[in-house]
Amino acid sequence: MPIIVNLDVMMAKRKISSGELAEKVGISQANLSILKTGKAKAMRFSTMEAICKALDCQPGDILEYKEQD
Repeated sequence: MPIIVNLDVMMAKRKISSGELAEKVGISQANLSILKTGKAKAMRFSTMEAICKALDCQPGDILEYKEQD
């Protein structure tokens, strides 16, 4: 898939655990795991906003487009 999810990278940079981020964002750890692994088919803008607020980052820090070969 050409959309790469770098949520785990941002979490590591901010030194925040999955449990802590899930609590701050208001989603389950299972749903956060789905987002982190790139298995999610969609993400609500409200969830993206909450993640960006919690990690003090921009959406482009979390999502990346890579063209397939």
